[in-house]
Amino acid sequence: QGYTSFWNDCISSGLRGGILIELALRGRIHLEPLSIRKKRLLERKVLLKSDAPTGDVLLDETLRHMKATESAETVQTWIELLTGETWNPFKLQYQLRNVRERIAKALVEKGILTTEKQNFLLFDMTTHPVSNATEKQRLVKKLQESMLERWVNNPHRMDRRTLALLVLAHSSDVLENVFASLADDKYDVAMNRTKDLLDMDPEVEAAKARGAEMIWAVLAAFNK
Repeated sequence: QGYTSFWNDCISSGLRGGILIELALRGRIHLEPLSIRKKRLLERKVLLKSDAPTGDVLLDETLRHMKATESAETVQTWIELLTGETWNPFKLQYQLRNVRERIAKALVEKGILTTEKQNFLLFDMTTHPVSNATEKQRLVKKLQESMLERWVNNPHRMDRRTLALLVLAHSSDVLENVFASLADDKYDVAMNRTKDLLDMDPEVEAAKARGAEMIWAVLAAFNK
């Protein structure tokens, strides 16, 4: 349809969680090492590993914010700062603005979305409907198959980006949409397996997961 639900208040923070995961997967940030004093995921600070540009505007803007902070912050704090949910007026500068619109415009440039004007009773709004459904269907099918035909019953044997997509779809409250097109029996299997996966203890799983700590830390932040 070209716009996100007016009733979904999770997408903004979900997108910020996605930015943190993407930066970790690209080797730009990581969680501070485990210590006796700071063992819990949500207590460990996000550390800058490299400030080399990624070529993505939103990722690079986030890197600049992280480099500019005087003291390191936790995953949960960074999600709040990037979303603009802070009572500290001096930290409002770290908010990423117009994230949905900027992502939509990038997808328009890639030919996945298009731009239209829609009338919503009292106002006109620029929307970005899907013009090339192939990429969306590829992602939906990838997630469906990961819970059905390619189910491995172990998050550490899953592709990290697939695991991240599941966590972020859950955090953004759109996961049910991914499985909506499945037959009832497959829908139940996929949802139950996903629930089992997301109910795992992020603390325990992160300790086993080299290279995927940030994914579990983001899940922990949204499960809190």
